Amino acid sequence: MTTNRTRKAISGDADKATKTGAVKKSAAKKTGERSSTPRKRANAPTAAADPKATVTRVAAEAARQLLELTGKESEGVTALERTDEGWKIQVEVVEVRRIPDTTDMLALYDLDVDEHGELEGYRRVRRYTRGASGGE
Repeated sequence: MTTNRTRKAISGDADKATKTGAVKKSAAKKTGERSSTPRKRANAPTAAADPKATVTRVAAEAARQLLELTGKESEGVTALERTDEGWKIQVEVVEVRRIPDTTDMLALYDLDVDEHGELEGYRRVRRYTRGASGGE
């Protein structure tokens, strides 16, 4: 249990620490010394800045966005190519699940993605059964 006297002592210590810190900072400014407390830079880049995405992040994000738009689960990325505008990605998707799974209907989608990993467009290129052997 704290009394008024204890509270005053605690707040007095906090005031002293604040004043001491202010004195040290002003003394450091006058002498040109650096303060030991870290300061934030005003124009420092942040992690939220939109850097160019890595190839794995781009592919995963493109497949996620395709799932969100079509509701179709991706089997995997089958091709990835860097372009002047961003990326061209080819994703294999399960269109219809069947039993046995060798008879599933799959589709191949071409995705156009910008340099930051945002999906700009997609189109289905081919549809086929999983177990079918066939030329491309």
